[in-house]
Amino acid sequence: MGDKVDRVDPITKTLHLVYTITNIQHKVRVLDGVKVSYSSWVKLFMLHAKGYDVINHIDGSPAPSETTPEYSSWAKIDAVVLQWIYGTLTDDLLVWVLTDDSTAYEAWKRVKKLFLNNKGPRAATLQHELTNLTLAAMPSIEAYCQHIRDLVDQLAAVDCPVNDTQQILHLVHGLPREYDTIATILNQTLPAWEEAVEQLQSEARRIAAREHITPTPIVASAVNSPQPNTRDRQPSSHRNTQNSRSTNNQPRRDSRRTGRPTNHGPTGPHHPQYSWSNNRAPNDPQHLPYCNTLETAEIKF
Repeated sequence: MGDKVDRVDPITKTLHLVYTITNIQHKVRVLDGVKVSYSSWVKLFMLHAKGYDVINHIDGSPAPSETTPEYSSWAKIDAVVLQWIYGTLTDDLLVWVLTDDSTAYEAWKRVKKLFLNNKGPRAATLQHELTNLTLAAMPSIEAYCQHIRDLVDQLAAVDCPVNDTQQILHLVHGLPREYDTIATILNQTLPAWEEAVEQLQSEARRIAAREHITPTPIVASAVNSPQPNTRDRQPSSHRNTQNSRSTNNQPRRDSRRTGRPTNHGPTGPHHPQYSWSNNRAPNDPQHLPYCNTLETAEIKF
């Protein structure tokens, strides 16, 4: 009962709104420096701090004196805001921020210092990433646009703001050749960021729809039909001519009974098929073709 009385504002006699939050991560995303940038985290945190009337705990407003009756209530609310800060940091960041006997504003400044130290090198790194960012390196057109916006916010946090015109130019610079038409339009008109993103998303949907259009059955049949063999398209007279030529290339033999081939064509007397060995006479029946051997046998009878 006493704990509930301590949470009641001594002036308004009502329960403070800060105690209605049971899980801050449902309101503010966890800061990791990659998926959730510092600038995005600050915007979300300050939005809820204003909505729940605790913005004075992180904006540097002086705390009430410890001797005043308001200090006890203020200290409890400040502890809740401190829990918000610690609860929306990753474990890697928490070890750099967590200390004993800290106020919410002191923890807020430590987080800021952690991300905004060395503004010059940090700004140079962010500008280089923004200049070299391309749509091909991102999973979708939405992720590409969001990453550009995050980099612009981080540059603003390190005192290196990017105006609207430069932001549109960076958006157009990373587009591939398929988006040349919309890139030309955006370069000429330089619309507001939200309008430029909407036009780019519309062009992306049009390109995706065009790439998924299936061909008509006639076109598909023409594309998928096998090409006829060149040899099958030759006329029959041409094939007959080739067959006659291949027949004429067969080795010709002399009609004489010697059984020796003629000197014409590739199978002359010096061809290995008709080499004479073992000092046998050319008319030896073992070296004669089958037909000439029969003729020689008839003459002997």
